[in-house]
Amino acid sequence: MLKNKKVVFFSLVICLLFFVLTGCAKRQIKNINSKGTNIICFGDSITFGHGANPSEDYPSVLSNMTNLTVINAGADSDTSVDGLQRIDSDVLEKDPLLVIIEFGGNDFLKKIPTEETLHNIKTMVDRIQAKGAMVAIFDISAGMIMSHYRGLFRNIASEKQAIFIPDLLKGIITDPQLKSDFIHPNNIGYKMVASRIYRAILPYLNQNTLTKHQK
Repeated sequence: MLKNKKVVFFSLVICLLFFVLTGCAKRQIKNINSKGTNIICFGDSITFGHGANPSEDYPSVLSNMTNLTVINAGADSDTSVDGLQRIDSDVLEKDPLLVIIEFGGNDFLKKIPTEETLHNIKTMVDRIQAKGAMVAIFDISAGMIMSHYRGLFRNIASEKQAIFIPDLLKGIITDPQLKSDFIHPNNIGYKMVASRIYRAILPYLNQNTLTKHQK
């Protein structure tokens, strides 16, 4: 009887440990066993860090949080069209473990048809996943601003088994103390963005580490 209790106890401990390490990850993410080494932040001026001091853009802050190499592949004014043109050199050739996609703002401002934006995002996800990396899709809508993108990006993430990170600019875009201009966060705002991304991706990074240790 005592032996059975010990078996149950250790089983519960193992289950609890797995629960903690995976950070309660509920969704199945494609390429959770990714063998890449770098997190790549792929996007426009928000990713680039427009308005931040050097080394205070969100990818730099995220690197400190994860203790992993995080590559800033953001470019000012980029649309999803521009992103597709540089995905090989800036993403696929950089040994990606996880790629965080952030596009849509400039598509919206430049009136690129929503269908084209969605096609471009899907193509990015397909190409990154074909490389063997995990993908996260960054939602930059805030309130009613770009609100129609939110559900569409969520659907892409669900369809493609990618991580969806919603409401990243919530409370930032409406607070002048967290912005450097009308659109872009300041140093404090970017730290908030990095923290939200970190919380969203940590369960999958932990799960990836666990799968590697099991081999």
